[in-house]
Amino acid sequence: MTNSYLLYIDPGTGSMLFSIVVGAAATLFFLGKAALLKVKLLFSAKKNGVSVAQDTNFKKYVIYNEGMQYWNTFKPVCDEFEKRGIELTYFTSAQKDPCFEMGYKFVKPEFIGEGNMAFVRLNMLSAGFVLMTTPGLQVYQLKRSKNVKHYSHVLHMPNDATTYRLFGLDYFDSVLLTGDYQKTDIRFLEEQRGINKKDLVTVGCPYLDVYKENIAKVPEEENHPFTVLVSPSWGDVGILKKYGEKLLDPLSKTGWRIIVRPHPQSKKSEADMLARLEERYKDNKNIEWDYERQNIFSLKKADIMISDFSGIIFDYTFLCDKPVMYVNAGMDLKPYDAYDLGDKKLWQYESLEKFGKQLDEKDFENIKEVIQSMSDSKELAEARAKAKAQAWMHIGQAGKNIADYMIKTMESLEQK
Repeated sequence: MTNSYLLYIDPGTGSMLFSIVVGAAATLFFLGKAALLKVKLLFSAKKNGVSVAQDTNFKKYVIYNEGMQYWNTFKPVCDEFEKRGIELTYFTSAQKDPCFEMGYKFVKPEFIGEGNMAFVRLNMLSAGFVLMTTPGLQVYQLKRSKNVKHYSHVLHMPNDATTYRLFGLDYFDSVLLTGDYQKTDIRFLEEQRGINKKDLVTVGCPYLDVYKENIAKVPEEENHPFTVLVSPSWGDVGILKKYGEKLLDPLSKTGWRIIVRPHPQSKKSEADMLARLEERYKDNKNIEWDYERQNIFSLKKADIMISDFSGIIFDYTFLCDKPVMYVNAGMDLKPYDAYDLGDKKLWQYESLEKFGKQLDEKDFENIKEVIQSMSDSKELAEARAKAKAQAWMHIGQAGKNIADYMIKTMESLEQK
């Protein structure tokens, strides 16, 4: 008789073990590299009496894209480097990244795998300036390589920078912001945690710059039906998972076109819930499901949006300047940096209360009347304009501003 044993490793322990393995591998890698460079010094040609050896793996400018959804954040930066004729290494974890189809001469895309495979490559990187949207540097598997001079995080959202998981931005050298307002809370956390101050540079919002151009090219609909866009976040407090049929049943009875655009993560984490809802409404001709990579087509069609705390609210508000209704689903801030701000209210919630209308569960049964009664107003329009001015600065200039900062930073580092 044989005994079998099952070993369970929790995520925290798994992350720690991965870090130990990668740390050991990185140490061996750099020790070997240092030894190789010493050998090169012994046998290399002499220049002015001094041996010259260079790290042939060194990349001066690097972008890391963790997924397809972030391409529009990096495209303006890639375009700017290409226009200037400056070489840029573009590492991606998306096999079908659009960068491969751009025909760039100076931007060099390379697929480096997903998850831990990508992190191993990045953790051993030799580079000058590394730009990414991925948070949690030096917190989980993604570590700072000692052969990288500068790590920069570019925000891929115009809402609060403290809505990342705990310590998401702490160990970057710089954070590139969409609006000046985001600086205050980052500085507060730096002071509270006693960590180094980062460069905080307001560059604008690159993906919104792309969306602004693209949405203008989408033709207006002929015989346009009144359209409600339901676009939630994902997870237990996302309105689609929390309310589901309670919200969609009364909406389906309005006779209006209802577009449901689930969060991309829902397809991975909430597939059963989506399958159940799609089956329920498969014969309802006025309910459409949108899984397109870009949200601009649904945004253009919508006359009003219903959401929760999803960042798409700001895409819709800033690009389309139309009314928003939101369900306060009670987001638990404990796992996020925002929790350490204490009683301070997040900018995104304060702004939403001014330019949006809260929708309560008790309103669902009469949702047609509730929506019809929500006429746009001068006050709502002014609140939308104010939020846009605060959160989306330097419109159309983000790619240029980011490239300028990357180049200026490297010039400064090379002089030291």
